[in-house]
Order: sequence, then C-alpha cells, then structure tokens
Amino acid sequence: MVGIISFLAFTCIVAFIAYQATRTTNENSSDGYFLGGRSLGAVVIAGSLLLTNLSTEQIVGLNGQAFSEGILVMVWETLAAIAMVVTAIWLLPRYLKGGISTIPQYLEDRYDKVTKAMVSGLFLSGYVVVLLPIVLYSGAVAFTAMFELPELLGISKTASIWICVWSIGIIGSIYAIFGGLKAVAVSDMINAIGLLIGGLLIPIFGLSLVGDGNIIEGINTLTTDHPEMFNAIGSSTSTVPFATIFTGMMLVQLFYWGTNQAIIQRALGARNLAEGQKGLLLASFIKILGPLIVVLPGIIAFHLFAGNIENADDAYPTLVREVLPAPLMGFFAAVIFGAILSSFNSTLNSSVTLFGLDIYKEFINQEADEKTVVRNGKKFGIILAILAMIIAPFIAYASDTLFGYLQEVNGCYSIPILTIIVVGFLTKYVPAKAAKIGLISGVVLYCISQFAIKRYFEFEALEQAALNGITDEDMLANIKSAAYPHFLHVMAFLFVLNSIIMLVIGRLYPRATAFEQQYTEQVAIEPWKFVKPAGVVICLIVVLIYVIFS
Repeated sequence: MVGIISFLAFTCIVAFIAYQATRTTNENSSDGYFLGGRSLGAVVIAGSLLLTNLSTEQIVGLNGQAFSEGILVMVWETLAAIAMVVTAIWLLPRYLKGGISTIPQYLEDRYDKVTKAMVSGLFLSGYVVVLLPIVLYSGAVAFTAMFELPELLGISKTASIWICVWSIGIIGSIYAIFGGLKAVAVSDMINAIGLLIGGLLIPIFGLSLVGDGNIIEGINTLTTDHPEMFNAIGSSTSTVPFATIFTGMMLVQLFYWGTNQAIIQRALGARNLAEGQKGLLLASFIKILGPLIVVLPGIIAFHLFAGNIENADDAYPTLVREVLPAPLMGFFAAVIFGAILSSFNSTLNSSVTLFGLDIYKEFINQEADEKTVVRNGKKFGIILAILAMIIAPFIAYASDTLFGYLQEVNGCYSIPILTIIVVGFLTKYVPAKAAKIGLISGVVLYCISQFAIKRYFEFEALEQAALNGITDEDMLANIKSAAYPHFLHVMAFLFVLNSIIMLVIGRLYPRATAFEQQYTEQVAIEPWKFVKPAGVVICLIVVLIYVIFS
C-alpha cells in the first residue's frame, strides 16, 4: 500500500508542476505549443534531453545487453557525449540562426518543400513503426516483470503487456497532445532528477548485495570473478565491435543527438544559443555517468542470476525486484513510469510538430492560422498514439534483443536523413534533386542490405554449419554474426556512398546560386564563451574511460 501511495503521489506532483508551468504559455501559437515559447533554460533542456533518451528501451534494453556482453555496450552512452558536444558547437548555432522549429524546415530552406515533406514522412514512419511502439513495449515489459503483474492480477503475461501498453500510451498522449513541449520538458526535468536518484540506487543496493553489505567489496567481487565483463574492447563477434566506433557508431549518435526531431526539439526551444549549448553540454557530462544506470546493473544481474534468466531483457527488472527495499518500490515505479512517459510523449509531441508545421500547414491547408495548425496536429497525434499502442505488443515477436533491434531498424531512416543534412551544411551548390535521390537510395539500399542480403548470408552460413555438424548455440551465434558486416559498418558505407552520389549530382547539376542561410533574429545566437573548452574536457574524459577499461 505504501508503494502504491508513493507512486501516485510522485506522479501527481509531477503532473501538477507541469500544469502550473504551462499556464502562462500560449498553447494556441506554434512557438508556444511546439517550442515552449522559445523560453527553455539550460537545466530544463538538459533534464528533458536526458529523460527523453533514458527510457525503458535504454534502461531495460542496454542492461540486457550488458548482462550478455558486459561493459563494452557502454559505447552507446559514452559516444553520445561526444555527439552532443558536436551538436552544441556546430549544429545548434546553424539551427537557431535560421529560427527553425523542425529539422525538415531547415531542409526546405536548403533544398525545397518536397525534400522537407519526404524527411517529415520518414521521421513519422520511423516513430510510429519503431520508436513509439518500442518505448511502450519496453515500459510494459519493465512493469510486468518488476511488479509481477500477471501473478498480482491473475492474468497472462501477454494480457499484462497489453494493459500496460495502453495505460502508458493514454497517459503519455494526454501530456504530449494537450500539454505541448513545455509541459513535456518541465515534467522531464523533474523526472530526470528522480531517475538519476532512483537509477543510482539500483547498482548501490546491487553491489551491496554482491559484497555482503560492502559496496567496495561488491565491486572487487565483480571485477575479480568476471574480468571479461569489464573489457570495453570486446571482440569482432560482439554486438558492438570496437571498430564500429570509427564507422557507423558516431554517425548514429550524430543523427540521434543532432538531427532527430524528438531530441533536438528541446534545444530548438532554448531562449538563446548560450542556454541551448549549456543545456547540451550539461546533458553530455551527465551522459558520461550513464553506464552506472544502464550498464552496471546488467553486470550485477549477470553475477547474481546467470543461468536463471532466459531473456536478457528481464535482467534489469529482476534485479530491481530483488534488491530494492519495498518502501522505495513505489517511488522507483513512479520514476520509471516518468521515464517511459518522457520518451513516449516527447516523440509524440515531435510527431505532432512535424505533421502540423511541415505537412498540414504546407500541403493540406496553407491558409490555416496557428490555432488551426495546432488543433489538427493534436488530432493527428491521437491517431498516431493509437497506432503505436496497437503495434507495441507485437514487438515481442520481432527480436530477442530489444535494444539491438531498435538500433538496426532505425538505420532505415537515420542515415539517409543525416547524409542530406551533412552534405547540405558542407556544400552550397548541391541541388534538391541530389537530396531526393540520396534519401531514396539510402532507404532502399539499407533495407535491401539488412533485410534481404544479410538474411541470405546468415542462412547460408547456418546451413553450412549444420552440414558440418555444429550444434552449439554460442558457436552458431558467432557464425551468424560473422556471416555479414555489422550493421553499423553498413551504415558508414552507405553514408559515404550516398554522400558521393549527392556530390556527383551537385557537380553535374549544381544550384543556380549558392545557398546562404539567413539570420531570422528569433533568438540571440551569441555562443557560450566556455562551449569549446567544456567540449574538449568532455571528449578527453570519454577517451580516458576507454583507456581505463581497455
């Protein structure tokens, strides 16, 4: 009962504060609803960035990978810090100079309206088919396992997943659709504080259990009994081989933190460039500590439960259930619930933004006033949320590794979009025709590579292994992973290939005039004077971490 009361109390307090924070914002205007009135400060931006990213697909999925492979999967966290530094120094000044509300709006300025519509369509497709359903499904898995809902409610695990998906989806939709970006960002900031506290409690209690009450002894036990789990380099058959840091990993991170509308929209809502840069760098510094929350618990779970857990994605919920004192369970449930809502409602809010500004206003009703645009964006958000809630429970049949599935499928739209943005920034004469061809070829070639050619090579390799009498599951898994280049290497190759295609087209059919970005003066773009020194320090810390764990 205490757990339920604390859960409801914390959740209601967050909702009340978010409501109060939005009362003075004009939610009927585009800037007010979609960008929080361009009034967000550094702390709010940092908190919202972190919690939008750090949801259950990260906490559950990445700890699941750590349970299987150890600390090497921290690359998803540590490289993120460097990508955020690049975004703060290089990308954000250009975005704010143009006064854009969405990434596709920049692409309209750089290329044309059709390119903008294509990119908005790719974003929306990726959100409704991949990201939103995975956020809902991973959240449902966490709650089902942590609180043993099937036993508690007397229902099947599948029924519990459906109930959780729709409960989270409905509440998240209320935040995102009816509250706007400021409600999302303020609630994110509060929940981020709770998540940092609650997330750090799990490894603390876990290490205490491993070390019989002594945290330091717990660390010694883990490093002594499982030294292989603390090797950041890994092997060529790892899910994230070390070589991918120098190929597709950095590209994925740059797309996510620098061009993904669901993420960068927080920084676009900054009151000025300096606040946006400080917010990004504060978030990047905290991100370096991310492995304590999303990697270390997985290793602790491996020590405690290896051999007793069939699905690696159950490792984190099981650890929470075993080590967290009962009085704190309600608080942690509220924090996890807030993290789930954050990723869901942030992505949904960005979807509403993309549809309202880039599709409805541009192609459906060009004469619509801002209130009409916001209203129709909300209607679209409701439809999108329902579709995501329908799709989410079926993610269970898509892949054994939740986080790996998310990253691989995201490549269908992430690399093509990143390619045309980078080429657009670095050149002045590459035409819109090149961007359209680059988008189409990027999507088509990646899909053919990962969902046709790769499957063929894996099938052939497993067939040959069967003929050779190999039946060991670990050996078969290694054979399968070695049959085709890692998807991050494929992303890097296609990024280079599509960039070359665009540059060749630009050489043959250049723009009539050079592109020059105009300063709209919507916000001050004077940079933070310490942005570069702070960025260098953060990058050096990341390098030092790899030196220590290599």
